Amino acid sequence: MKPYARQASVRWLGKGQRAKAPDYTSRSALRMTLCPKHRDLKRRGVNPPELVAAAHAGSFSLTLANELQEAGYHAKQIDTTATVQMEYIFQGWTLTQIHLDVTARVPKAAECDFVDAALQAKANCPISRALNTNISMRAKLTRES
Repeated sequence: MKPYARQASVRWLGKGQRAKAPDYTSRSALRMTLCPKHRDLKRRGVNPPELVAAAHAGSFSLTLANELQEAGYHAKQIDTTATVQMEYIFQGWTLTQIHLDVTARVPKAAECDFVDAALQAKANCPISRALNTNISMRAKLTRES
């Protein structure tokens, strides 16, 4: 069976740690109809890999905001897209990799401090720690306000 990917995006905005998901929030996703098959692309609804991606993107964004705050920076916006890779192995469908694509707007942040905060967030994110899979990341800093 051919591998496939699912993704979800989350936008974290400024102070107060309120998360906004442009595609869907976890709450609205739970109200959607679950697809009965992993690869059913023709049916409307959400499947478990998308829910994992949404949870990971949201949790990572909150953790990164906290790490940046501890380093003395205040993020204005953090956009995270989590892409979950599913592969069929001898045990069945398995989540084999997650890629985090992060863009953060952090005025006055030093690039090295941002990279350190992103790596710390990847290591400290509760969802990252809960998953037994390879997690890769691309993190981009923008300084304009």
